[in-house]
Amino acid sequence: MHAYRSHTCAALTAANAGETVRLSGWVHRVRDHGGVLFIDLRDHYGMTQLICDGDSGAFAALEKVRSEWVIRIDGSVKLRDASLINPKIPTGEIEIYVREVEVLGPAEELPLPVFGEQDYPEETRLTYRFLDLRRETLHNNIMLRSNVVRSIRNRMWDAGFNEFQTPIITASSPEGARDFLVPSRLHPGKFYALPQAPQQFKQLIMVAGFDKYFQIAPCFRDEDPRADRSPTDFYQLDLEMSFVEQEDVFAAIQPVIQGLFEEFGKGRRVDADWPRIAYKDAMLKYGSDKPDLRNPIEMQVVSEHFAGSGFAIFAKLLEQEGTEVRAIPAPKGGSRKFCDRMNKFAQEQGLPGMGYIFWRKAEDGSGMEAAGPLAKNIGPERTEAIRLQLGLGEGDAAFFLGGKPEAFEAVAGRARNVIGDELGLSDKDCFKFAWIVDFPMYEKDDEGKIDFSHNPFSMPQGGLEALNGDPLDVLGYQYDLACNGYELISGAIRNHKPEIMFKAFELAGYPASEVEKRFGGMVKAFKYGAPPHGGCAAGIDRIVMLLADEMNIREVIMFPMNQRAEDLMMGAPSEPLNEQLRELRLRVLPKEA
Repeated sequence: MHAYRSHTCAALTAANAGETVRLSGWVHRVRDHGGVLFIDLRDHYGMTQLICDGDSGAFAALEKVRSEWVIRIDGSVKLRDASLINPKIPTGEIEIYVREVEVLGPAEELPLPVFGEQDYPEETRLTYRFLDLRRETLHNNIMLRSNVVRSIRNRMWDAGFNEFQTPIITASSPEGARDFLVPSRLHPGKFYALPQAPQQFKQLIMVAGFDKYFQIAPCFRDEDPRADRSPTDFYQLDLEMSFVEQEDVFAAIQPVIQGLFEEFGKGRRVDADWPRIAYKDAMLKYGSDKPDLRNPIEMQVVSEHFAGSGFAIFAKLLEQEGTEVRAIPAPKGGSRKFCDRMNKFAQEQGLPGMGYIFWRKAEDGSGMEAAGPLAKNIGPERTEAIRLQLGLGEGDAAFFLGGKPEAFEAVAGRARNVIGDELGLSDKDCFKFAWIVDFPMYEKDDEGKIDFSHNPFSMPQGGLEALNGDPLDVLGYQYDLACNGYELISGAIRNHKPEIMFKAFELAGYPASEVEKRFGGMVKAFKYGAPPHGGCAAGIDRIVMLLADEMNIREVIMFPMNQRAEDLMMGAPSEPLNEQLRELRLRVLPKEA
């Protein structure tokens, strides 16, 4: 017999009754029934119930074991009484009568329980992540991730893509976040960078003549953490294709992503219709470039109904250039209590509040009437026009925000989500996707400087001619895939012409010399016959987070950092040794007071 096991803890069934077997695993739970011990033994595959009484030579040793001890047992397979069968596990029809036991690894008192799913402080969970990973839900999440990655690889190979690996130590490249820098020992004073993405390399693969590339790529970005984003590193499905237009990329990736969600989505509906929504329309209707389309609410511009009205706040706002008033319809939200609650929500988000109107049965029984402060200020004619535009009726409401859209859009988008959830309008049992397209190439930063708003290597719509006008009017062949309120994919058709590339960077403040210095390899390559090409990257962590029904990305990463970008288990980041600093010719400055 094998030194440790003849079977796994999920393998034995009624067909094995009477056999002598050997199992190894962790003691999941011990139950002492007065002279009879019941032990649930767990391994990676499942659980088997052990039983031992005073007639067994192993009883005295088994009495000493505690939760999470690692043991090996020999015993015989017995059928359970019909009334004691557990149909929830594969081994539920049998139990093992233990005759011999060996302790392979005793465990000290646990800092957090493995049995059950108690909510424990994240600091404890991450410090003892190796214990946390033994818990059923997290263990299942990590296995889901493994199976998702395997499925992605199979689907990409089946679609004619080839897997290539790109360098981990490379040069700095602007991808919208801070680099992690790596000092060079052989070249003092110079630094490598960990890649924020394999962007330049995958484009160079296309220039080198390989037609369809993919990899499960590690990416490194020194970012502020969020619930749906790691502060240090993440993995993405990275792909690139030659001789393609935007629709070709969509057609290539949709079967992969849709197939993943159908395979691992636990029976939830996966919509096959992926609409194309222009960025400006997404921001107007949903207040977000990653809209949750499970919520049917669409915001609308209602400025004309408030211009010159009796509601002075909006009327005066609309006299200023670039301002507007938007409405968030709220079907079934027609109660003062709900409206006041949403107004308070807006105040908690940093706005003065949200105006509202709700429609109810008229007090005199003559029909329907509009209620709320706004209704009184603008009068019945304007109120009725708003109701007709929004398609609302008795028992419904609408909320209003005004000003420059960039000042209130984000709050409006969050309010839309809260309204959809609280009023039960959102369909939670499905996955809904949308391609967000026509992103602006440029934006103004806080100091009024023109900068790239998305991927700097994208092809502008209209080519070189488009770059001769107002940069803020230039759209790029850039696209994101949104699903249930999250961005899953970002990509673009690439700029493969040096003259357009130089001009695009010039508008963002990069002279030709800087472009040559920072992206010399790619500029040089484009001079020797570059094909039109494009691609995208899909966030593995975020995909698994959605499939696992988790709200925090750390629940689907095996060894994540905490919110302060610290690895509590391994003690990173740590202070370097003086010898290491000397070797790299570096000096650490004291922290500023």
